[in-house]
Amino acid sequence: MADSPVMNGGHHDPWTRHNQMVLEPLETNDPEVYEIIRKEKHRQRYGLELIASENFASCAVLQALGSCLNNKYSEGYPGQRYYGGTEHVDELELLCQKRALETYSLDPKKWGVNVQPYSGSPANFAVYTALVEPHGRIMGLDLPDGGHLTHGFMTDMSCLVYGFYTSVQVNPDTGYIDYDRLEENARLFHPKLIIAGVSCYSRNLDYARMRTIANENNAVLMADMAHISGLVAAGVVPSPFEHCDIVTTTTHKTLRGCRAGMIFYRKDNYESLINQAVFPGLQGGPHNHAIAGIAVALKQAMSPEFKLYQTQVIANCRALASALEELGYHIVTGGSDNHLLLVDLRNKKTDGGRAEKVLEACAIACNKNTCPGDKSALRPSGLRLGSPALTSRGFKEDDFKKVAHFIHEGILLTLEIQNDMNPKATLKEFKDKLASDGKHREKISSLKEEVEQFSSAFPIPGLPDL
Repeated sequence: MADSPVMNGGHHDPWTRHNQMVLEPLETNDPEVYEIIRKEKHRQRYGLELIASENFASCAVLQALGSCLNNKYSEGYPGQRYYGGTEHVDELELLCQKRALETYSLDPKKWGVNVQPYSGSPANFAVYTALVEPHGRIMGLDLPDGGHLTHGFMTDMSCLVYGFYTSVQVNPDTGYIDYDRLEENARLFHPKLIIAGVSCYSRNLDYARMRTIANENNAVLMADMAHISGLVAAGVVPSPFEHCDIVTTTTHKTLRGCRAGMIFYRKDNYESLINQAVFPGLQGGPHNHAIAGIAVALKQAMSPEFKLYQTQVIANCRALASALEELGYHIVTGGSDNHLLLVDLRNKKTDGGRAEKVLEACAIACNKNTCPGDKSALRPSGLRLGSPALTSRGFKEDDFKKVAHFIHEGILLTLEIQNDMNPKATLKEFKDKLASDGKHREKISSLKEEVEQFSSAFPIPGLPDL
């Protein structure tokens, strides 16, 4: 007869303690991590989240993400796995692929989709790996002009793998992409791949024009719709699929899913190349819990309620831009067609780095960003603001007008602090003064309290615990 737990010391028995540990909730199992998560949820609940690449995933998405699917390894693709016990993850991945094609109204005979990329950057690199030979040329929007790092920003390291040519710029006066210059540079550099994608650009892209330029240079046209994938799904902005060969995206921005990525491709030309680049080229086992979260988000994206949400995202962004313009701020391109806007602070005699830190101290989260004409990314002139996250909390146009006034008050405080300093003071010196100067702390605390009181009236989506 086996010894009982009591004979082995009861709850002091190591194996009994182990069994208790794996069943114990986070709050008691790891109070330190639990407390950090609790504080972060408090920040999200009582602050104003204006970072354009952030959103609040739904309760159902987070439940899928935290499910037992996290436990399962499944290297390979449905029907061709390197592990046993994959019949259910096969079913899940096929369902996710089906929903992805349906969400964007794609013909499954012509289009395929890989839902295994861990996020948007790995998805983009998988495309480069599949289609661009070493030292091949990639052309995307210049990082300081609103592009993304993965679109080919020239660094010493990037030159070791690909010859990146970030030759697409915006007109410094209007802020709009200069398609004529794109056409000229494409003829000069003959890129293998042209990227129609942005990280901070508030206008719709001219996919048809870029298709023509790609055709003239025998280039592949890839869209990175990471920022606008939810807007595309809802049909409130132009779709890249009509004109592009490849479309990549994250799934956690306007699509409002978990943090992951997808690659859509025209099957006749790219299916095998893309799939082999993802696995076994760059990744191991897919994150099945994330694929479940994507599938849930895609189902939600096909609902009438989701289209209503995306319509409100654009309306709120335009309301924010209009309110800031009335307060004397310069909005790059004069407005927005999508979910984000770029505020140029040069006419206010400050910059994005300083304003970002003061706004953060006042419970307003946004990010500094370069503006057209900036000479250095180390002192960007602008702030990037986005409407998806607050719209998910139920904000409407009048609420965003109130948000604009909070931002304005934060900028005024930024100027007050600057005026008390040497005009040549560094950002570090500015942050030190912000942290230590009691003269301005009372005003910052007062504005933060007002922001938190306003924000607390709006619930945040997600799991009810914590």
